[in-house]
Amino acid sequence: MVQIAPMSQHIRPITAADNAAVASIIRRVMPEFGADGPGFAIHDAEVDDMAAAYAIPCAAYFVVEKDGVVMGGGGIAPLIGGDADTCELRKMYFLPELRGLGAGNALMQTCLAKAKELGYHRVYLETLTGMDAAKKLYRMSGFTPLREALGRTGHFSCDSFFVREI
Repeated sequence: MVQIAPMSQHIRPITAADNAAVASIIRRVMPEFGADGPGFAIHDAEVDDMAAAYAIPCAAYFVVEKDGVVMGGGGIAPLIGGDADTCELRKMYFLPELRGLGAGNALMQTCLAKAKELGYHRVYLETLTGMDAAKKLYRMSGFTPLREALGRTGHFSCDSFFVREI
């Protein structure tokens, strides 16, 4: 468990009991940024059972709790159609009440550490125009923009791609 200032927040691995909360967060946050049409992660089958989806080898998903309530999450998993040494940062979303409190940076560091522990050498992610705070976090975390997508994620509506060596 990673503590985030203030102490009422912490990061922990997802459990099956978190599935409904995480699905609700994804379905609430993505439309905020216009990411609710075809080609976005909101439609991925894993959204309803994130605990099972990330219980595979070389994957991990974490939730961020504030005062005992799940308010965000994010994880890593192998990049579908990508190199074996590249993972994808996936479904990192936060409710508005959690934003600006340092949770994004703390969760990013947790995901990067897990990626390194699992033997990955690169972390890839996809996002879209309008997610400016997220892009700022990615750049601050050492990600650099790419001109085109890597792998075959199925998220054809994303228009911004980043990678980071670890």
